[in-house]
Amino acid sequence: MSLDISPGQCFPLGATVRGDGVNFSVFSRNATSLELLLFDRADDPRPARIIPLDPLANRTFYYWHARVRGIGPGQLYGYRAHGPFAPEQGHRFDGAKVLLDPYARAVMYGDNYSREAARRPGDNCPHAMKSTVVDLRGYDWEGDAPLRLPYARSVIYELHVGGFTRHPSSGVRPGRRGTFAGLTEKIPYLKDLGITAVELLPVQQFDEQDAPPPLTNYWGYQPIGLFAPHRGYSARPGALGPVDEFRDMVKALHRAGIEVILDVVFNHTAEGDEAGPTLCFRGLENRAYYILESDRSRYANYTGCGNSLNGNHSIVRRMIMDCLRHWVGAMHVDGFRFDLASVLARDEWGQPLRSPPILWEIESDPVLAGTKIIAEAWDAAGLYQTGSFVGHRWAEWNGQFRDTARQFARGDPGMAERMAARLTGSRDLFPQPDREPNRSINFVTCHDGFTLNDLVSYDRKHNEANGQDNADGTEANFSWNCGAEGEAADPAIESLRLRQIKNLLTILLVSEGTPMLLMGDEVRRTQRGNNNAYCQNNETSWFDWGGVSEQAGLLRFVRGLVHFNRGQAVFNEERFWAVGTEIVWHGVRLGQPDWSPHSHSLTFTLRGAAGEQLHVMLNAYWEPLTFELPPLERGAQWQRVVDTALPSPADFCDPPVPVDAGDYRAEARSVVVLQAEGPGSGTG
Repeated sequence: MSLDISPGQCFPLGATVRGDGVNFSVFSRNATSLELLLFDRADDPRPARIIPLDPLANRTFYYWHARVRGIGPGQLYGYRAHGPFAPEQGHRFDGAKVLLDPYARAVMYGDNYSREAARRPGDNCPHAMKSTVVDLRGYDWEGDAPLRLPYARSVIYELHVGGFTRHPSSGVRPGRRGTFAGLTEKIPYLKDLGITAVELLPVQQFDEQDAPPPLTNYWGYQPIGLFAPHRGYSARPGALGPVDEFRDMVKALHRAGIEVILDVVFNHTAEGDEAGPTLCFRGLENRAYYILESDRSRYANYTGCGNSLNGNHSIVRRMIMDCLRHWVGAMHVDGFRFDLASVLARDEWGQPLRSPPILWEIESDPVLAGTKIIAEAWDAAGLYQTGSFVGHRWAEWNGQFRDTARQFARGDPGMAERMAARLTGSRDLFPQPDREPNRSINFVTCHDGFTLNDLVSYDRKHNEANGQDNADGTEANFSWNCGAEGEAADPAIESLRLRQIKNLLTILLVSEGTPMLLMGDEVRRTQRGNNNAYCQNNETSWFDWGGVSEQAGLLRFVRGLVHFNRGQAVFNEERFWAVGTEIVWHGVRLGQPDWSPHSHSLTFTLRGAAGEQLHVMLNAYWEPLTFELPPLERGAQWQRVVDTALPSPADFCDPPVPVDAGDYRAEARSVVVLQAEGPGSGTG
């Protein structure tokens, strides 16, 4: 291989195509020497060319760099970093290991990739992931741009790119199942459902082998290539395939009016603890990238995954910001959900910061100003910041909404007042005077925990297939199996479960805040009681599209609810509902809410700025209750939109059905939504 090599420049970091060559730059403060490796194929046993980087000619401050003429997009490369292996000092250099570029825009590997080879001593060249040179210019976006939909008009759908179409029933061609292209084929389903944003479980390149063998990592919360779309989600075999396939998917979703939110992992990496593999960061500059214990041979573990990224170190902070700008600028994504975001509130010693630089920088960055930024405002070491997360722009996953809705729906005592707070945007949790209620991301289920079907079908988790003796996964499920554990042949139990599913979905979609649905809940997707299916890349976790026809009634109900939510101006308010005017609380009698510990019901009337009126009755009691209805102006009438106790299609009425009496009997464990129609109602 005949190449022209010159010192190049230290900026930008990564591999940048310039004219007839590529400029490479990587950070390492304590390496004594560095080698740039060029490969012809992903599984080559040795590099096609080794380019030593001279500490004098190819180093500026702590950045090692070179320009190589005669190569271009698609070139595979990596690094070897030589330096002290002194774990007690925090150094873990291993010159035998091929290292990924932290700024790699694409990653290539073959069937012989081995995580174990990166963990054990010796050369791992044929078994290593390789970085890929990518030229991000020249892609035809056809005028596409991020959509910038307000939270107040958003309904989020959390999905797994692989699991969404990998099941044979998906109807997607075999070569495209479980890929960005496969998801693109299902956009009509998403649009018909009425959702406005997909929140994708991690699509940053992750290590599928980071799981107990013979299982694989399915969820993707073990990242190693933060700038690169996950190769396993690409139907295109070439080195550059994942980048353009991802961009094609984003462009198609935007055409359908659907935003793309990425679940990003900047709190830990796939390199794990001190027994883990050397893949990238630890081999380049371990002390900079990770938070270490006072015994520097050990990693601080605030994530439950073995290590914690040092997010407020200047180098790591710059990498995170460059990464986010990359996904917005070059890949056109609309926002981010930050996994275990509270880790980013810790300093290099692991102590919580009152004013974390990285979180303020994300909030105030002009490139990110139009994006959604959503925090999972807690970490695995007990730092819980829901309601106290820094900044003015962050939205937050509302875990207390999830827990309260579950407890109220199953009939726990003393939940009425807490449920009322969750229904009205959780102002008790988010007291900031300038905060809009839709920054609360409300959900009942997410990837982590039971599906909605399993929430009403299991009292206990059943994670035996994960190979950890059912010790993994949370015990705090607040679930109820409705009378039998798991699948039930009793029609009465199945009827109750379906009603409870509809109850929880209705509570979610008549609450103030931004609703988030979990993939497949609309057709009763089950994981058979597994509440931690991170390692189940099989039918346990995949979307079984047979449910679309088998659960057609429930799907119709959910579709109707979502469109109802989006169509009511009162749910699009960007301020909290005013108690006494816009929202009035009741019990079974008007104006007499029951906040006692023994209450199992809750009723409220909503009056929107456009004049619309809704009356919602939540009966979590195990017997029917009769509720008084508010009087309306002459000529106006209450009409039923939702009654979860009724069979399909009467459970959701479009158009609504008139209600003639002055009261309404809500059956046991049911939710009813009425809408005023006629003069003065704002809807007539």
